[in-house]
Amino acid sequence: MSGKLYGVGTGPGDPELLTLKAVRTISQADVVAYFAKRGNASNARAIAALHFQPGQIEEALDYPVTTEIDRRENGYKDQIEAFYAEAAGRIAFHLDAGRSVAVLSEGDPLFYGSYMHLHLRLAPQYDTQVIPGITAMSGCWSEAGLPLVQGDDILTVLPGTLERDELARRLGNTEGAVIMKLGRNLAKVRAALADAGRLGQAVYVERGTTANGHSIPLADKSDDVAPYFSLVLVPGWSNRP
Repeated sequence: MSGKLYGVGTGPGDPELLTLKAVRTISQADVVAYFAKRGNASNARAIAALHFQPGQIEEALDYPVTTEIDRRENGYKDQIEAFYAEAAGRIAFHLDAGRSVAVLSEGDPLFYGSYMHLHLRLAPQYDTQVIPGITAMSGCWSEAGLPLVQGDDILTVLPGTLERDELARRLGNTEGAVIMKLGRNLAKVRAALADAGRLGQAVYVERGTTANGHSIPLADKSDDVAPYFSLVLVPGWSNRP
């Protein structure tokens, strides 16, 4: 009998924001798998490590490439597709052996999460359950104490990898916005916000909910350096008290 696959959201960074179900699933799994940039520690593992148990098998799924190559280049697509296929095969090996596997994913597994690539490949063949997690954007607007949208406001979630003109267009057609995937794109995001007349509203949040998390108006940020755990919030609610 095959084992069961769990996609487990580890939340926005603070280990205390793991759900009770996530903790139970992680602690009871035969295998715990997690993603990381090759040569780096896994953020998801760091969040959940307190709940690992002796004797559990760990599977480190190391990306062959992250931001070194533009995502639109064939070299990136070929490498990342091969990686997900190989990772799915490694997880399937354990499932076929009857082991339960918890695949950790920062935030929520099905929202810009790497787990979803395994889910699409494995869920049709194996018993699968997704354990929701608090999203990074929810953690960050809580970190900043920033009400984002209310009433009939529209909230748009944008990847910072979009072209400047497209970012500006979409920012001009929404009340609230969350801009993710900053990294090397922060200068472009800043310019797009200025083009849309929204830079003065934008708030930059870094490592939200963690011990060293902080937020600052983006216009006051003196550089365009943005780590993995960072995003930009643009609040709606134009008639707030």
